[in-house]
Amino acid sequence: MMPYSGWMVREIDAALIARVTEAARESPRRRMNFNFHTGAGDNPHRFLNVMLRGTYVQPHRHLNPPKAEAFLALSGQGCVVTFDDAGAVVSRHFIGDGCAALGVDIGAGVWHTVVVLSELLVCYEVKPGPWDPATDKEFAEWAPAEGSGAVDGYVSGILEA
Repeated sequence: MMPYSGWMVREIDAALIARVTEAARESPRRRMNFNFHTGAGDNPHRFLNVMLRGTYVQPHRHLNPPKAEAFLALSGQGCVVTFDDAGAVVSRHFIGDGCAALGVDIGAGVWHTVVVLSELLVCYEVKPGPWDPATDKEFAEWAPAEGSGAVDGYVSGILEA
């Protein structure tokens, strides 16, 4: 995550997005956050999430403690997929450029992932703090882990199912 040292007002402009995009290109995960909140204890957490095509966000939920999460696409296209507890696709929400929706608000405890459909997806995200890496996300055991050779087939399947 890229640090943000200011606090009062920060513009979200092309220069900021370009810097975060370059950091995403250098990241093996093909994505990068830029935090507007100043620390793990802040509430809420607000950040840019710049994701490149080919990044994989393992399906997860925010249940302990329960946290809702909102994604607003500033540029690019993505698909937010939700699942039931067994891993079956419940819904697909296409967001961003040319889509009916610009974003989604996901309730606490809902299994979800984001798939990048364009070369680049820039989202503004908000979710409650504080952030504790030990409890922030519960990763779905029914989905491949990040770095698994099964990721490409899995992602294709959830988009077509």
